[in-house]
Amino acid sequence: MRPAVFLDRDGVLCVEKGYITNTDQLEIFPYTKKSIERIQENGFLAICITNQSAVGRGLMTEQELKKIHEYLIAETGLDALYYCPHHPEGYGIYKCICNCRKPKVGMLKKAAEDYKIDLSSSYMIGDRASDILCGKSAGVRTILLESGYGTRYLEQNVDPDLIYTDLWEFVQHLRR
Repeated sequence: MRPAVFLDRDGVLCVEKGYITNTDQLEIFPYTKKSIERIQENGFLAICITNQSAVGRGLMTEQELKKIHEYLIAETGLDALYYCPHHPEGYGIYKCICNCRKPKVGMLKKAAEDYKIDLSSSYMIGDRASDILCGKSAGVRTILLESGYGTRYLEQNVDPDLIYTDLWEFVQHLRR
């Protein structure tokens, strides 16, 4: 079994801009690709898990979201990407309370099953309380980054294992 670094998308890999509906709006941090390489060099899989309710809210189609994510993977070298398009107040098939929307652990558990990941040696990195709560529930170490919402805008009190300025600062301390 391998460890993984699970990464939120917006505020961690990319600039937080609200609802991103096309690749032109996606602004990948300049250090993201190098950070992913460092994660992989240290023996971890780099897997993005992200809530993307823009689909469920009718702001974009799932096909448009897949194009954005194909671009993100190509530009950064991520090993995999899992997303939740649902929202409890969404539309059509996307209006539901699911087990994949963070802070629930469905995406993380699916990735762990698909890639035979050792969760006890893994990390969840995010910029919101839901990321930290997801990681805690899954039994992985949690990292809160200030590069997105961070401690200034937490939706609720959480206790991450560590807090870093951004992903690049985290990978400087990463050792398997």
